Amino acid sequence: MSKLHLVFGGRVKDPQTLDFDESTIETVGIFPDFASAEKAWRAAAQRTVDDAEMKFVVVHLHRLLEPDPDLQGGAD
Repeated sequence: MSKLHLVFGGRVKDPQTLDFDESTIETVGIFPDFASAEKAWRAAAQRTVDDAEMKFVVVHLHRLLEPDPDLQGGAD
């Protein structure tokens, strides 16, 4: 299984948080490994370096796709 990574960003309501204004979300892409995701993240972040309210992040999608063993077969 590949280790997918999502890179996205947008304007944040407070530069010290990741509270995104949903109307400004920009998807950079989904990448097969961290190295290529990081490269895309750096390019997007560099493009908006002068705007403190713009942030880009890398999300480890593969972690979201892997089942949590603590939740498997548990009682609801």
